Amino acid sequence: MSLEGTILRIERSSIHDGEGLRTVIFLKGCPLRCVWCSTPESHSEEIERVGEKIYGTVMTVEELMSEIVKDEVFFFHSNGGITFSGGEPLQQADFVSEVLRHTRKLGINTAMESSMCFPFSELEKVLPHLNTLFADLKDMDPKRHRDLVGIDNHLIIDNIRRAAETDYPLDLIVRIPLIPGVNDDDKTMHEMGEFLGSLRHLSAVELLPYHRLGLSTYNALGIKYRLPDIKVPSASHMKGKRDIIGRYVERVQ
Repeated sequence: MSLEGTILRIERSSIHDGEGLRTVIFLKGCPLRCVWCSTPESHSEEIERVGEKIYGTVMTVEELMSEIVKDEVFFFHSNGGITFSGGEPLQQADFVSEVLRHTRKLGINTAMESSMCFPFSELEKVLPHLNTLFADLKDMDPKRHRDLVGIDNHLIIDNIRRAAETDYPLDLIVRIPLIPGVNDDDKTMHEMGEFLGSLRHLSAVELLPYHRLGLSTYNALGIKYRLPDIKVPSASHMKGKRDIIGRYVERVQ
């Protein structure tokens, strides 16, 4: 019997989620509730209907693979591939692992974006089949992390460190969502830099500027957005924060 996964949507020709042109597979289901989350429709693993809009569909491994291979020509001409995102892919780790295994057999590059909030045993299911792991680092303070996300950061930090110690030949890229006035003070930036600089294997750090995408979805789902007054950070603000992280790690984007 084939494994099934709950897919939120599939986006093609992305250039922001790994090398080349990417087919990004967004999964439904995430245990976190980040106050800045831009995809609240991904929170529940259940298929949801709001008016005429349906969020999610169930697909087997074979059904998803048939969608992936449609884009093979674009992958090979652009050095692209597939990226699992969410939601949180590790919530469906068995399904994701099986799709990645089939994808790698075809010679297609693979990547996954993760909040790293599940036990390392779930992450180990997918690591052998990944070319790139994008790991989120949201804050260094456990209490503030719990307030912002819903859980503390101990498991996440431990998983990032353990991923950096793995012998699998993959690129580890840590992504920091930069939320002005929330997690972007210089003290936090230095703490993040010190932690990242201590990792044995780290390919790059990416600072992601806060954006206000997804507000219309909050309204449609009847969910209150908790950061209505936060402004998008300026280019100079982002550069200043990158400069701090750059004191500790070689490659900052």
